[in-house]
Amino acid sequence: MRAALLRTNGLDGLGVEAAPRPEPGTGEVLVAVEAVSLNQLDLNVIAGLGPGRAARLPRVLGLDPAGTVVQLGAHVDEGLLGRRVVAKPNIPCGGCANCARGREADCPAQTVLGVHRDGGADEFVAVPARNVFDRHDVDAATASAIVHSLPIVINAVDAASVTAADRVLVTGAGGTLGHVAVAYLRHLGATVVAASRAELEASDGVERVVAHDAAELAQALSAFEPFDVALDVSGHGGIIAAGVAALGWGGRAVFCSASVDARLELDARDLYLNRKQVRGVASADFEHVRRALRLVQHGDIAPIIGSRHPLDGIVEAYRGFGASPRGKVVIDVA
Repeated sequence: MRAALLRTNGLDGLGVEAAPRPEPGTGEVLVAVEAVSLNQLDLNVIAGLGPGRAARLPRVLGLDPAGTVVQLGAHVDEGLLGRRVVAKPNIPCGGCANCARGREADCPAQTVLGVHRDGGADEFVAVPARNVFDRHDVDAATASAIVHSLPIVINAVDAASVTAADRVLVTGAGGTLGHVAVAYLRHLGATVVAASRAELEASDGVERVVAHDAAELAQALSAFEPFDVALDVSGHGGIIAAGVAALGWGGRAVFCSASVDARLELDARDLYLNRKQVRGVASADFEHVRRALRLVQHGDIAPIIGSRHPLDGIVEAYRGFGASPRGKVVIDVA
């Protein structure tokens, strides 16, 4: 098969080449991949930085493949054969207390497709059967574009106990994750203020704030009434801190993007006196994935796909990742 194989760190170490077709192990399925999306974590793996340092090279990239099940490993339900599926990237251990409670997002031993094991930027990928979800009539590109982002947002919104009565600040709203967060919060009926470094497209019922850095954001937010919830998808410490400062009494802050900053400085007295809460959320439970796919299938949430490229163009797609059109970058494998 053809696969996007990273042999050494850096884009010069990535190429599409021939690789052995994997065999599904016990409890696994083999998926013939139709589409996979590019993610920031891929860039971390390519650079060998942050969470990407966990990858042992050579490694096939690709977190979120969508396609069709074409082969079953031992002890897998035969009904999965021929099923149109999409894979959840984070693979829980299945044996810890959190997994037993259905809190797979909090599994301390979870691994990630395309990081700890070969991913789906290839023609075939082996995935644990419990990690593939029926995408029904959702096309492969859309399923791939949503399976990693929307479930994480749903998890974060659940963690902050958001209701339709809440006023929610979304920081980092200009990116793919931010678009999904705003769309989901509006679906719930919450009042949303979306903040970004770049001008945002108009969206019904959403007030927009443009601020180029944390200081400018803090100044802009001083004109607003305090928020009930601040949801950050930027990963920038200063932006997160500005959101926390903008919360009112009992406000809840949650961030669900891998932080690009090692430090987060908050006003401890403000947290204490105003009973504020701060929580980080990563990954998602299986139930979050099922909820996300239902929302997409019913037309309640639609991801923005910014550009599409063939598998042979994946290196150039990564090279132009930062300057690509707004929306998810999708690789069409088949």
